[in-house]
Amino acid sequence: MPITSVGIGSGMDINGIVSALVGAESAPKTAKFDVDEGQYNAHISAVGSLKSALSEFQTALEDLTDSDTFLTQKSSLSKSTYLSASVDETAVSGSYQLKVSQLAESQKIGTASVSDSTAALGEGNINIDVNGESFDIEVAADDSLESVMNKINDSGDNTGVTATIINGDNGPQLIMTSTETGLDNQIVVTGSDTDAGTGISDTFIMTELSAAKDAIMSIDGIEVTSSSNTVENAITGVTFTLKEADVDETTVLTIDPNTSGVKSKVNTFVESYNALMTTISGLSGYNAETEQAGILQGDALPRSLQSQLRGLMSSGYETPSGSLTLASIGVTTTLDGTLEVNDDLLDSALEDGLADISALFSTEDTGLASKMDSFADNYVQAGGILDSRDETLDNQLIRLEDTRAQFALKMAAYESRLFKQYNAMDLIVGNLNAQSSQLQERLDSLPGVVSDN
Repeated sequence: MPITSVGIGSGMDINGIVSALVGAESAPKTAKFDVDEGQYNAHISAVGSLKSALSEFQTALEDLTDSDTFLTQKSSLSKSTYLSASVDETAVSGSYQLKVSQLAESQKIGTASVSDSTAALGEGNINIDVNGESFDIEVAADDSLESVMNKINDSGDNTGVTATIINGDNGPQLIMTSTETGLDNQIVVTGSDTDAGTGISDTFIMTELSAAKDAIMSIDGIEVTSSSNTVENAITGVTFTLKEADVDETTVLTIDPNTSGVKSKVNTFVESYNALMTTISGLSGYNAETEQAGILQGDALPRSLQSQLRGLMSSGYETPSGSLTLASIGVTTTLDGTLEVNDDLLDSALEDGLADISALFSTEDTGLASKMDSFADNYVQAGGILDSRDETLDNQLIRLEDTRAQFALKMAAYESRLFKQYNAMDLIVGNLNAQSSQLQERLDSLPGVVSDN
């Protein structure tokens, strides 16, 4: 605002007049700017809420896009002391009596004792063989038991042996242990001298300290042997991990259809879908109780999103037994567009056709969960539909700020012009008042004129 001596000539409140005129001109436009800015920010917030809800829905879809979620069997053990068990989709329902009579163990062998583990052994060669695969350790003239140990452990050709030194009462011994359990992984060591009498051949005459053992278990009285404590496919589709042996203890394995886990995942999917649809409805609908419309009411974006989601939900999907819909497994759409689960129908469908339900949801590219995940991705991915909407709204805010700035310049110019006009008027009025006073003084000074005063 210009610095002025306001109203000296006329006595008028020019500051107040100009302020009122500028305010009357700018107030409606400023109010419109504020409303538009609030609308843009509200739309940006709504798009963010929509994106968040879709992302949460995608998270709920993750399990249903994975066929492992629908493994047709689950296992349980009467006790977990002696072994654990896991099953894959090829396992068959049944009950089995299990006993673990022996755990698999690695062989340990030791060299002859030496007087000093750091003393030179003499030049030679050590050949180490495990299960038919061998490697050589060249022993230099100044190598000790410790350096030979390091050469064995560091060898890139090592075929499955670890070496350490135990300092016993008779002196240090180098101990070799097979890295794999079982009778197939026994160690054979041959030491030879480069020069006669260096001692490698004598030192590396090995003594067995701990024998290699295969694991032995029985399944319904049938003996099963394994070189490791992991026993695969002794029962089709079942992997055992043996933990402790006791021939007198029996563990019962039960394999059943894995329906409860799948049902839980389906219910989680329904809850997440309903939460998404509630969010969309809240953003785009009208609440009669509060008489409030959603910020996206009338917007084609949420309507299109809802329509496509409902279309995916009502479609049929190919399974080994033919086309299957959500409604056929007990998941139906209500009048408000959300889903509800008929527990009895779902339980029956899970018992009779878990493989079909797996195909309905998890078939790559064509299953329901896979299609919905791809559909949601179109909206939430970087550069997707919602990002494009955000970018449009951001650009509108930028243009609004530019318009505000231009309008502020226009109002400043308008204010300046008004001050110039009113100051000019004030000067004219002041001059007229001065002239009037002078004229009155002259009239009062004429002879024969009596002043009113």
